[in-house]
Amino acid sequence: MIEFGHGTHVGLRRARNEDTYYADAALGLFLVADGMGGHQHGEVASAMARDAIVESVRQGKSLAEAVHGAAARLLEYAQRYDDALPMGTTVAAIRFSEQDYEVAWVGDSRIYQWKDGLRQISHDHSLVQRLVEAGAIDEAQARRHPQRNILTQALGITALELLHISMAKGRLEPGVAFLVCSDGLTEEVSNSRIEEIISRRDLAAQECLDHLLLAALEGGGSDNVTAILVRIH
Repeated sequence: MIEFGHGTHVGLRRARNEDTYYADAALGLFLVADGMGGHQHGEVASAMARDAIVESVRQGKSLAEAVHGAAARLLEYAQRYDDALPMGTTVAAIRFSEQDYEVAWVGDSRIYQWKDGLRQISHDHSLVQRLVEAGAIDEAQARRHPQRNILTQALGITALELLHISMAKGRLEPGVAFLVCSDGLTEEVSNSRIEEIISRRDLAAQECLDHLLLAALEGGGSDNVTAILVRIH
């Protein structure tokens, strides 16, 4: 049985919400997309990516095929309506089958797993993550780095031949939980605080999710914040 909570907030410093998400227990699909671009391009990009992925998964395509198809659709749209403004989006998605799960991501929206502790499944496609992996900076420095929002991969911006869709798979276990979120959450809320909130079994998934959004706003709310918490019972 799947229990989930979901929500999004524009934050305290942005005029528009360029995040979007999709949560469907029947389809077993949960995703977050964080759009970027001038004018309303970020909102368009994230919504187009969401709709393309949902459509592909409903047609029986794999998560990787769905994300690749979304990237192709965004690039085609940008070429057709080119007005020199960038139009891209991150995506972080998880798909459940009866006994397994698979995740796919591009950009810096994240996927976490909680069982007896919090574990980040995804790794950011970002300049700062490359510096961490190279040993140039540590995780604490990465959180404060002035270039921490520079992405190395994004749907609609990265050419298809250069696009890297990261994937992971695993078996489902009762008691496990998954968190899919935009960087508006992880910029403002530490992993330890995230773990403290989502590990509360006295709260429903939606209540935990509401606490996460509130924590992001209390932390500064510098960006749009979107999250989905999924529990497997």
